[in-house]
Amino acid sequence: MSEFFWRDRLRASGIHLGISLSIAALAGLLVFALWYPYPYREISGGRELFLLVVVVDVMLGPLITLAVFNRAKPKAELRRDLALVGLIQLAALGYGLWTVFLARPVHMVFEYERFRVVHAVDIPLELTQQNQSGIDALPLTGPTLLALRPFKDNKEEMEATLAALQGVSLSARPELWQSYSQAKERVLQVAKPVLALKSRFINQVATLDAAVAQTGRPADALVYLPLISRQAAWTVLLDAVTAEPLAYVPLDSF
Repeated sequence: MSEFFWRDRLRASGIHLGISLSIAALAGLLVFALWYPYPYREISGGRELFLLVVVVDVMLGPLITLAVFNRAKPKAELRRDLALVGLIQLAALGYGLWTVFLARPVHMVFEYERFRVVHAVDIPLELTQQNQSGIDALPLTGPTLLALRPFKDNKEEMEATLAALQGVSLSARPELWQSYSQAKERVLQVAKPVLALKSRFINQVATLDAAVAQTGRPADALVYLPLISRQAAWTVLLDAVTAEPLAYVPLDSF
């Protein structure tokens, strides 16, 4: 084989790699700016899932191009082969992004004594159709902040608890949702002072101090609650007056 044979193939593959990386960057902007903003890219596994999809896709196209590119082919045949490679790659990327989309976080819900991240796949389809809260069950523009309303009676609490034991968490039930503003008093009743958190995690004081500094408030003006997600347990720092979430710390404070 001549030197030009491999040079042409490597050049075509390199061009394809550059195009693939550009498309991957645009896809990353969509995923991390809209579907998985911080801290959800960390606690919901969005970063790992996206990287898996993108690495496979970015490698797939250029490698196939390296294998099929040959200037000795008729131009029509070469165009057809390259078009097929592009279609295969776009189909793979589309399927991967659809998987990432289905797994996206849609709500962070105050669940009586903690926060829980709810993902689109956590909410049974039949429950989204029975949603009476008026809240969008599956928002497309990133996670929203919600709370669970108090139970109407012991019967409702028992039924919801049994459903949770069968795999549908309380926070994944739209009929229990209410706006976060309606639950702020309950949030502050169960939240604990951040100063107490610092005494619990002596080895993590530097991490906590950095998170407190990020809020722009003194530590004694902050409280905290645990945050549970699919892959991790973190801690949310809240304003002690408004209950507004201000910072997130990778500590299991439950």
